[in-house]
Amino acid sequence: MIVNNEFAVMYDVCVIGSCPAGIIFALEYARLNSEKKIVIIEYGRKGLNGKNALDDSITIANTVNHHDPYECTNKGLGGTSATWGGRCVMYDEVDFIDRPIVSKGCTWNYELFDEIKNYTKIAAEYFECGNDIFCLDDVAELKNTRISENFVPGDVTDSVIERWSMPTRFGSRYDKAIRNNSNITLLEGFEARDFSKPNSEGTVDTLTVRGLNQEIHTINARTFVLAAGAQETTRTLLRNRQLFANLTSVPDSLGKYYQGHLSGKIASVNFTGDPKKTDYGFIRQDDVYLRRRFQFTTKFLVEQNLLNTAIWLDNPLYFNPKHRSGAMSFMYLAMITPFLGKRLAPPAIAHSITKGKVTGLPNHFANILRQLPKSLTVPASIFYKRYFLNRKLPGVFLFSPRNQYALHFHSEQIPDARNRMELGPDGESLVIHYSLLDKDIESVIQLHDVLDKKLRNSSAGALEYWYEKSELVDAIRNMSRDGIHQSGTTRIAGSPEEGVIDHDLKVWGTKNVFVCSSSAFPTSGQANPTFMIGAFAARLALYLKKRNENS
Repeated sequence: MIVNNEFAVMYDVCVIGSCPAGIIFALEYARLNSEKKIVIIEYGRKGLNGKNALDDSITIANTVNHHDPYECTNKGLGGTSATWGGRCVMYDEVDFIDRPIVSKGCTWNYELFDEIKNYTKIAAEYFECGNDIFCLDDVAELKNTRISENFVPGDVTDSVIERWSMPTRFGSRYDKAIRNNSNITLLEGFEARDFSKPNSEGTVDTLTVRGLNQEIHTINARTFVLAAGAQETTRTLLRNRQLFANLTSVPDSLGKYYQGHLSGKIASVNFTGDPKKTDYGFIRQDDVYLRRRFQFTTKFLVEQNLLNTAIWLDNPLYFNPKHRSGAMSFMYLAMITPFLGKRLAPPAIAHSITKGKVTGLPNHFANILRQLPKSLTVPASIFYKRYFLNRKLPGVFLFSPRNQYALHFHSEQIPDARNRMELGPDGESLVIHYSLLDKDIESVIQLHDVLDKKLRNSSAGALEYWYEKSELVDAIRNMSRDGIHQSGTTRIAGSPEEGVIDHDLKVWGTKNVFVCSSSAFPTSGQANPTFMIGAFAARLALYLKKRNENS
């Protein structure tokens, strides 16, 4: 709903940002509170494409391991879901356990993990990913199925799954639901600027917003929810230090402990069984795509003091024509074609395929010619399933008659205070410091060795490394690039000495300012944060309803 006097209204809740977390919170809160008034403040707006002042004011200190700002976030209704792949993954028990390797950086607890499970069903409904079951052992028709012949689960499991969302573009999916809701006002093209100083009880009364043409307005609300993504949520809090006036000092952790994931490929797996019995691609269940991955049990990770990591079957490197696949060569050439490539995949995903390389073109063309017509018919079928069906094919995984697949690792990082977001000297720009620790990398290598030993002991297969052992550390350091899965900079904790917000997502020192962003997650786990923050958004909506009833 858009009203003419939107700045004269006393809103019950002001939501800053319209990423999936902001949209899920606003819609769920409106559903639970039919009489309450909600305003969503969104910086982007329809028709505003290309560069923007916020991303232009960000400096990345380490461009080897961190994507450009324009590859990490999106402005406008739906936020970064505009370039999200749709993968829904649940966090794990181990992510909520304070282990020596995370250096006391796990400032949330298992009780919170146990509670958040009550909201994953609601999140699954908004993501339209079927349900909130993330283990094949809990799916009757798929229970006790294995990733390949001879594989026996133990410390290494193959039953944890990722689910794939239907509405990967939350803006277009929920646009009408927001605009047609009489209790929701959407204000696009406004930047959240300054909160009023909290009173002695911690209540914040107003927020000033600035339009793209520089006009200033005041929003009056009883509750404020920061859901502008980790980057802009953190910047807003860094710029509004007066919010912490009731504390002895601004929480030291604000902006610090920034995390993403180590990600890449250093090995292939050669399975010994029947190639046709290897579960290399997607599982289709009730019109939803699922996919299994190798993971490691909580008990094993805690005992061995290693970082939570997922490893899944993948295609060989597209840019290397030695894969001899005509279909892969065709898709690689399409992706490096300037006009076409930008329309086939978001920049970060495109980079994961091309690695920014234009190489081996004659051999790629030879692969295509050698395998005609499959070189064209396979990509055509994939293109149709990815772009023309309602439930789109989430990705491309090609069958290997040799039963050999690349392994893609996705690993958590140690919370490190040196990885941080901070304001520049002007108090407005944002400087991001991000790097990998040796222990981050060593854990990835050790877990590959664990998987290799497990496969060999059960005669299920073996790993084939792409690098010499002495080269692995540098290889992982140079290939891992994140900034897409941002977390840690406004972390949940039991006190302001340890974190920025409490377990109810309320900013320490305030009574009515909340953070609904992956910046709240103290550990990054093996999962991307999108689905989990959706569950937290549903939890916050119910929490505020109950608080209103008890006030």
